[in-house]
Amino acid sequence: MVTNNESARGNEFSGTESYLTNPSLEAAVNCALILQKPLLVRGEPGTGKTLLAEAVAQSQGAELISWHVKSTTRAQEGLYHYDTVQRLYDSRFGDHDVRDISEYIHMGALGKAFKADKRVVLLIDEIDKADLEFPNDLLHELDRMRFTVMETGEVVAAQERPIVIITSNAEKELPDAFLRRCVFHFIDFPDPALMSRIVEVHEPDVNQRLLDQALEVFYAIRGMDRLRKKPSTSELVDWIAMLQAIEMSEVGLSADLPFLGTLLKKEQDLAAFLDATSGGGFRRRM
Repeated sequence: MVTNNESARGNEFSGTESYLTNPSLEAAVNCALILQKPLLVRGEPGTGKTLLAEAVAQSQGAELISWHVKSTTRAQEGLYHYDTVQRLYDSRFGDHDVRDISEYIHMGALGKAFKADKRVVLLIDEIDKADLEFPNDLLHELDRMRFTVMETGEVVAAQERPIVIITSNAEKELPDAFLRRCVFHFIDFPDPALMSRIVEVHEPDVNQRLLDQALEVFYAIRGMDRLRKKPSTSELVDWIAMLQAIEMSEVGLSADLPFLGTLLKKEQDLAAFLDATSGGGFRRRM
């Protein structure tokens, strides 16, 4: 297991060509790298929590192993799974020896991260979807960095502590003991200046006048009080891509806003938008 801070540090994170950051996010990632602690990331949908793990893996030259948590997920599943059903099937209908149990042991995300011969990035996505016991059970395994496959007696021990990035949508509170042992960062929604740079990464030939107007419309929509799901970064990029595709040179906030369905995805939000625009809720023309 890595104990030397210089070895743990790796390459300092400063974003990538396709994942733009700010100093506070970079500081949080580098803190987690040096302290060798899990980085817990929160933020509203569309702020790039999951993509952060991909960017960190790219910057560190490391493999990314992803574990997408569900409501039924248990920490044990992250270690390994013994496929008894397949072994039983093979014993009855197969034509090979089933006495080697190791053939039916399949590593989970944690198991793969521990067995890796190089340092990897482990993404544990949407941890708050699982039950309340899951975070503490998970930390127990991450602290030990080793486990035993009970069916075979094999001891799996990490040679390199993985870089662990955990995302949460704040659907439920996480235990204090879990929070104490993580580095925490809340990803703010990008301001217009950063958002402009993000869009230009995806649409490098975007018309600057169109981009400025689209951003003004976008943030005006996000500022509506009645929206249940505010449009996110990916939806803005899609919208601008469509505006570019039909060669629009300018756009304004109105009831007939083109491609509104790329921004708003709920009927209630569409109704709220139409009420606001047709009823004079937005009087300034973009």
